[in-house]
Amino acid sequence: MRRQSMRVVLAQPRGFCAGVVRAIDIVERSIEKFGAPVYVRHEIVHNRTVVTDLERKGARFVDELDQIPDGAVTIFSAHGVPRAVVDGARARGLPVLDATCPLVSKVHSQSRRYVAQGRTLILIGHAGHPEVEGTLGQVDAPVRVVSTVADVEALDLHRDTPVAYVTQTTLSVDETRGVIASLKARFDDLAGPNLSDICYATQFRQQAVRVLCESVEVLLVVGAANSSNSNRLREIGVELGVPSYLIADATALDPAWVRDAKVVGLTAGASAPEAVVLQVIDALRRLGEVEVTQMDGIEETVSFRLPPELRQTEDEPGGVA
Repeated sequence: MRRQSMRVVLAQPRGFCAGVVRAIDIVERSIEKFGAPVYVRHEIVHNRTVVTDLERKGARFVDELDQIPDGAVTIFSAHGVPRAVVDGARARGLPVLDATCPLVSKVHSQSRRYVAQGRTLILIGHAGHPEVEGTLGQVDAPVRVVSTVADVEALDLHRDTPVAYVTQTTLSVDETRGVIASLKARFDDLAGPNLSDICYATQFRQQAVRVLCESVEVLLVVGAANSSNSNRLREIGVELGVPSYLIADATALDPAWVRDAKVVGLTAGASAPEAVVLQVIDALRRLGEVEVTQMDGIEETVSFRLPPELRQTEDEPGGVA
């Protein structure tokens, strides 16, 4: 067991983004206002610690609407849902609170607008991800899903086809930039949003990890295995030549990873609670002396408004971005 002194450098920013904070607030305030249980379609965010805590408070997570009793308060996850789910809930008269991240909702609006213009829609994202599934269900037209340059080259579309692209919000900025460049080379008539429309939290956390990796020997990323943005943080560390590990919580920490490290970087995906970060630090302290510092970085001030039914005051913080 390692007993040497270690410095742990915390990334800034890290952890919860405004969309995740809003989604969790919606579930907690719904329980407070309407009573338990409330029903959430799919995980509210991709983090088992968050889900377990909300289950303890009275949330019930289900896969489909038919698992929700008549009249029960229903919440859609931060990843968004297809319109068919919205229509199904309306047809049953379920009282719905939508926790879809406003940045995901923006992608939905862009998708509908491009299809209305007669363009073939291309979605840059990971097939099967809940956010991608939700976006696919927003338009009444075929959508091509691509995630790599090779996927773009394999598209069965003529060069002069009017096309448009949108992106999964939690993708890598660098990976998306390459796919967009490939689309521009492949098609003569291409429309799409600016790269800045990729989630601000995704960009800031990736930038912070790149800086962090300049001065650490090992990178630990707190996040769930099914969290796209958390996985990408680990991948960035690997690309930069730093041994990097994704851990759901402190119990997943392997002492061998850090035994010989004098400086360890620690960050967290956008759906990972700070409490888990602190637990990882405690686990490192059980291995030896630890000094904790935080890198300089962006202080996020973004907040998103809650649904009207859950706002406590007229001056509830408003949304930006």
